[in-house]
Amino acid sequence: MASTTPRAALSPENLGLLEAVARLGSMAAAARELGMVPSALTYRIRQVEDALDVLLFDRSARRAVLTPAGAELLRSGEYLLNELDAVARRVRRVATGWEPELTLAADAVVSRTTLFELCEAFYAEQAPTRIRIRAETLSGTLESLVRGQADIALGVANELSLPDIQTAPLGSMTFVFAVAPHHALAGISHSLCDEERAQYRAVAVADSTQRGSGVTHNLIPGQDVLTVPTMQHKLEAQLRGLGAGFLPLPLAQPYINAGRLIVKAVERPTRTIRMAYAWRQPRNASDTGRALRWWLDRLQHPTTRSALLNNHHQL
Repeated sequence: MASTTPRAALSPENLGLLEAVARLGSMAAAARELGMVPSALTYRIRQVEDALDVLLFDRSARRAVLTPAGAELLRSGEYLLNELDAVARRVRRVATGWEPELTLAADAVVSRTTLFELCEAFYAEQAPTRIRIRAETLSGTLESLVRGQADIALGVANELSLPDIQTAPLGSMTFVFAVAPHHALAGISHSLCDEERAQYRAVAVADSTQRGSGVTHNLIPGQDVLTVPTMQHKLEAQLRGLGAGFLPLPLAQPYINAGRLIVKAVERPTRTIRMAYAWRQPRNASDTGRALRWWLDRLQHPTTRSALLNNHHQL
């Protein structure tokens, strides 16, 4: 008997043969329904059993009764057949212009709440496109787009000019220097100079770039630094008094209002950054996928852009 691999044995056709035998209770009845010679059907069933190295039917009974292994194969086989049907439907939908997958690179300052609300709205379209979200920080956000790891980058520096990369303004974000009420700097009333800040640990978000050491902002040479992976980690570290640092005002505001953070004046000027979103523009506009167009259309709304920078919920 020619050997059959397990993958080849689990073909939709073979699964259909097993289902017919189990449903009708005999090889002969299944062969009649399927228009096969009984010996050919028996041969196919034995090929599947040999490939999987299990018995699928208890042949000691008068009827063809599934063994536990056979019953499990039919249950799993039904799932596989449904998945194959789903793939066929998905391929037909993708053929209408929807991309198979769209990746969003979201900078640490972008509101996760608003991002997930946009995902909810996108899924309501019943589009076949799978969404992938990458958490990025600082130069890593744009880098993920440039390296082809993302289709849209949310929260990049506004001043950039790259071939095939389009940008549009997202808005401006102000950063404030904040500490927990029990932090040593909380009781100082005058503007803090760099020498005073340098005596205490700073909390910094790591640049997610894969090239070089990335960029840093507002760190003082020689200062102790606690480096964390996301802006939410930075916020929690500062709420715990583990360090001090600059936070986006929209993210910090609820905690400032609640008295859990105190904004301290610093001698450095207030830092306001113009943020943008960027995407790779196909050379032919007609080649733009429907999922990318959907997200770009949503990002044209001022309320959406504002929410992406300002709609931060309290921890």
